[in-house]
Formats: sequence, C-alpha cells, structure tokens
Amino acid sequence: MQRTLLGALASPFHEIVVVDGGSRDRTREVVASVQARWPCVKVVTSEPGRARQMNAGAALCSGDALLFLHADTLLPGGARAAIETALADPRCVGGRFDVAFEPDTGWGRLIARMMNWRSRWSGIATGDQALFVRRPVFERLRGFADLPLMEDVEFCRRLKREGALASLPIQVVTSFRRWEQDGPLRTILMMWSLRTLYWLGIHPRILAGRYGHVR
Repeated sequence: MQRTLLGALASPFHEIVVVDGGSRDRTREVVASVQARWPCVKVVTSEPGRARQMNAGAALCSGDALLFLHADTLLPGGARAAIETALADPRCVGGRFDVAFEPDTGWGRLIARMMNWRSRWSGIATGDQALFVRRPVFERLRGFADLPLMEDVEFCRRLKREGALASLPIQVVTSFRRWEQDGPLRTILMMWSLRTLYWLGIHPRILAGRYGHVR
C-alpha cells in the first residue's frame, strides 16, 4: 500500500477502507502514518482472499455506492464524477472503468484493448477494472462469493441480472507486473484456459487446485 495512492483517493472520496489480508508490506503502518492528515482512511484486517477482503471492507462503508480498487491500480482524474454520472441513471446498478497498463508496452496496450472490448461486449469485468456498485444492490446480492478466484467474474454475472452496467471509457492504470512474471503470451493462454473451463462449469476451487492460485 502506497501513501501516494491513499492521497489520490482521499481528496475525491470521503470514505476509504484499506483491507489488509495479512500482507508484509507495512500496510497498517502506512495507513497509520496518513490518518492524521486524512482521517477518512481506515484499515481493517481480514482473512486473506480478495472476496473476503472486499466483503470485509464493504461491511465498514456507509456510502450509497461502493468502489473496489486493487492496491496496484490508480484511478483517473474525475473518477468520482464519472461514477456519480453513471449512477444518476436509475437503471444503472454499477459498472467498471476501461483499463491501461503500466508500463505502457506493446503487449500491455494489446491486452488492455482486449480486456476493454471483451467486458464491453459481455458485460463481465475483472477486478483490475475497478468495479463499482450501488450499496443496496451489493447487499441484496450478498457481496462477492467466497471463491479462490473468479470472484469478480461470478459477481458480474449476478450483477448483470439486476440492471444496466456502465462501461466508463476513462482508464484506470494498473501494474503489468503479473503479466510480465510468466510472460504475456503464457499468461494470456492461462487466463483464457481458466475462463473457458469456468464457463464450461468447472468450479473455481477445482481450477485453483489444478492451476494454483492465479492472480
């Protein structure tokens, strides 16, 4: 967790909950160091796992809408206004942003375009795209399912049934590190394999056990 990320969020957003799932990067110390300046920032400890951590954070929030942001992702300027504009339409229950990668390599641009096109066409987004949702809808859906992976895809499948989803064209910027670790092409093939098996009905727990906890 970085102070710069918290500072960028503290200005437009009145409530920020950092959920620490047992990290070793001094997350709690970083949050404590900024709370005097930005008292809207809170930290809570949760069992590890993105679904559990996001549900734990949502439980502490009081706002009418929830935004789920990964620690390695930066929001664009005007993100809050864009969310508010989207949710001004009563038919809209939530949405996501377009994504770009840092560093902005050729592979990164290609993968980002594929992700943005796929989610715009399918209505299914990933956590890298900064999902947002009306709080009453999130509570009615009982949050994210407790899955070791695909919790974002599974949530979007249910969210689509509740109403319209906004595909915001402004971009969040997320780290390309995960793709670089095993190579972009190998990672693409792995992601496609996982999603194909998931759509064919293979449970995420089986996929996680077979392929490891892919993130």
